[in-house]
Parts: sequence; C-alpha cells; structure tokens
Amino acid sequence: MKKVLVTGGTGYIGSHTAVELLQNGYEVEIVDNLFNSKITVVDQIEKITGKRPVFHQVDLLDATQLDQIVANGHFDSVIHFAGLKAVGESVEKPLDYYRNNITGTVNLLESMKKNGVNEFIFSSSATVYGVQDSPEYIETMTTGANISSPYGRTKCFIEEIVKDYSVANPEFKAVLLRYFNPIGAHPSGLIGEDPNGIPNNLMPIIMRVMDGRIAKLQIYGDDYPTEDGTCRRDYIHVVDLAKGHMAALEHMQAGTQIFNLGSGKPSSVKEMIAAFEKASGEALPCEVGPRRAGDLPEFWANPSKAERELGWRTVLTIDDAMRDTINYLNKVKEN
Repeated sequence: MKKVLVTGGTGYIGSHTAVELLQNGYEVEIVDNLFNSKITVVDQIEKITGKRPVFHQVDLLDATQLDQIVANGHFDSVIHFAGLKAVGESVEKPLDYYRNNITGTVNLLESMKKNGVNEFIFSSSATVYGVQDSPEYIETMTTGANISSPYGRTKCFIEEIVKDYSVANPEFKAVLLRYFNPIGAHPSGLIGEDPNGIPNNLMPIIMRVMDGRIAKLQIYGDDYPTEDGTCRRDYIHVVDLAKGHMAALEHMQAGTQIFNLGSGKPSSVKEMIAAFEKASGEALPCEVGPRRAGDLPEFWANPSKAERELGWRTVLTIDDAMRDTINYLNKVKEN
C-alpha cells in the first residue's frame, strides 16, 4: 500500500483527491494550515470513505515542523495542492503569494530530498499558458508569457523549479497537472467548494447568488466573438479531476511529465447559467456589465495526452456538476 502526503488536503480539490486515494487503497496524511479551509472537512472525508486521514495543521513555511512530518511519515509520494489562489488578491499582495507559494514549495521539495521521497505531483494551472494564438491549449505550447497575475506566475515559476530539480535528481519523478476550471462537488454532498473571501471564478459566484450572499450574477460582457457573446471556458467536474491525480500517481516516470486536465469542450457563461437553472428549477438573477480586464474570449484544454498516456478522460458533464453543486449547497443549509 502506497502512503501519500497531501498538502492542502482539506481544500476543494485536495479533499476530493484524498477521498479518491482512500477509496482506492492508499494511506493518506494531510498537511494544511486551514487558511482557506475547515477542519470539519476531515470528518466529511471519513464519512465518505470510512477511513480517517491523519491530519497535521502545519504551514509549509514552517520548515522545521514540515521536516518532522515528512521524516516520520515514510511517504512514497506527495501531492501538492497547498497555496494561495485568489487571482485578484495576488495582484494586491504579490509578495504574500511569492513567499507563500514558492517558498512553501521549496521547503517541501527540500524536505522530500532529505527524507528520500521521490514522487511528486503538483497542482498547476492553465494560467501558465498566458495568452496563446490558439484557444486550444496543448502541453507543447510555450509557457510564461503574458500571464495576467502573480498567482499565475507562481504556478509557472514552481513548474520551472520542479523541472530543474528533476534534472538534478535522476531518481525524482514529477507530474505537473495543468487544471482548467474545476466545478461541482462530491455526489454525497458532504464536500464541495466553499472559498473564503470574494470569489473570482464563475461557479462560486453562482453558488453565492443561489444562497443569497450575492444579489445577482454579473456577466462581464456579452459582446465577445463567441456564439452567444459570452466567454467560453473548459469546465471539469472536481471528481474527474481528482481521478486524474490517481491516474498520474499510477503512471509516474523519472523526470517531469506534464498533462492538461480538462474536458476539451468549452461552455459559455450563458450555457453555465442555463445548466444551473435547469438543475435547480430556479431563475438565476443576472445582469450584463462591461468586459473585465484580462478576460480572453475563449480557451480550452486539449486533453488527448492525458487520455493517451494516463488512460484518463472526463466522464462527468456540466449537468452532473450542477446537480452535485446544488446537492452540496442543500446539505450545507441543512447543517
């Protein structure tokens, strides 16, 4: 049985990945500082899987405590989700993002090196592609140019750090997973997305309109060169995304591998609203406003490499994600 350390494991994607790992026979320990998540998530993971992951409330900037966990854990692999992730906030507080995301990752890699842990999966992002000539993003594209936020640059810099480290350490196996737009919740309704602060992404805003915390959804422009005039993005159900980490863990090779995790099928803002209204049976209050600076008309993943080399592809739909999101919101209301 492999033992996996999941950093940021009480967060949105980390918690769903911990569930998949536990349900597939892996032993899991979680490190999280709870800055943007809740300790009750550990209870929910246990309810879903019947197994309770060992939890450590530790910040990756605390290298001493982190070393103790890695030294005592005898881990086979690390999946690294921990990091600050609010795009707008990163523009206002760039030093916080560079210190937290980059230094935290370097501390983690140094601790892994000291303790002979040589399998590493990094939670990266499609933001590393910046602005490209084609809206279909493929792993061979150049990264790092025209990235719109310090958050995105931290993802790009960390990718380069991991690549350099794997060159210097022939035994090291790394996978960089570039996500597109995770949505949805676990079908149990026990875990889902619940970010602190003001969300930047479409689905958390839709969720806050539904539960009354935001009065109406602001559509940033309906005059883009797309079929219905609104931006199109590649949305992926978080359970499919979690299974992508499982597939990566099972196909690791020496050196650094890079994969897009997306559906390859973009949906517009208006299509997402329509899918939510269909699933909820309620109209979603909306208004169209001016375009938002930095938004591209459309982009999506070419996920063919992940299907070819990992045997992974998305199986859940936008409708599935909406159903599971509403189920999650209803469970939260009940509690």
